[in-house]
Amino acid sequence: MSSNAQTPSATSPSRRVLLRTALAGTATAGSVLGLGSAFPASASEGSAEPVDGPRPRTPDEALRRLEGGNRRWAARRQQHPRESRSVRVQVAREQHPFAIVLGCIDSRVPPELVFDQGLGDLLTVRAAGEVLDEAVLGSVAYGVLELDVPLVLVLGHQSCGAVGAAVHADETGARLPAHIQYLADRIRPSIDHGQYGEARIAATIDAHARRTRDLLAAEPDLARRIATGRLAVAAARYDLADQKVRMLATG
Repeated sequence: MSSNAQTPSATSPSRRVLLRTALAGTATAGSVLGLGSAFPASASEGSAEPVDGPRPRTPDEALRRLEGGNRRWAARRQQHPRESRSVRVQVAREQHPFAIVLGCIDSRVPPELVFDQGLGDLLTVRAAGEVLDEAVLGSVAYGVLELDVPLVLVLGHQSCGAVGAAVHADETGARLPAHIQYLADRIRPSIDHGQYGEARIAATIDAHARRTRDLLAAEPDLARRIATGRLAVAAARYDLADQKVRMLATG
């Protein structure tokens, strides 16, 4: 999906400074979580230093950080990292998030909890069914181009109501209310017509996350960073049944 809106990289230096100031404010510090053997119930009021090393700077490091946090969450051993007083002071000055999570608005899938991350760790962009529009594209582009985030993760989830509505509308020809039809129209290309019933919805959830990933990866500004290894765009599914995130293979 190619955007007609002007991306941050196309703006003049002065406008880039203005954009960075307006959107980042006095932003954040590094991001972290702990992978040690001890799993405290809440964040310590001690040092602002990360327990498991510095901010991830490569796509692989960022993905491993997310995977470790989700393992804690699924095992109910979450740390709620980086919530201390010192961290709150630190992130009031600057931000250095290490991943962008594009997820659904579903109340059961908050990325900071699902990945057991803290203040300043993630940029989260949420739209029903992870549907892309100019605002979503601009938000992702801002994180990548202005904050140098190395990983974008598209996170679909089990029992997605937006995908279910799109599949139902496609099968019945029913017109959905107001702006919900807009969502269905953008999910429709991902519908797996080789499946039936609940299996069709489940397959479409995965297919739509993959398609959204591919559309993002094809954006010229993002594609250039992918080509140099500075960025990865990945897709995954969160299963409500066991609360685990599973990566979705390319293709």
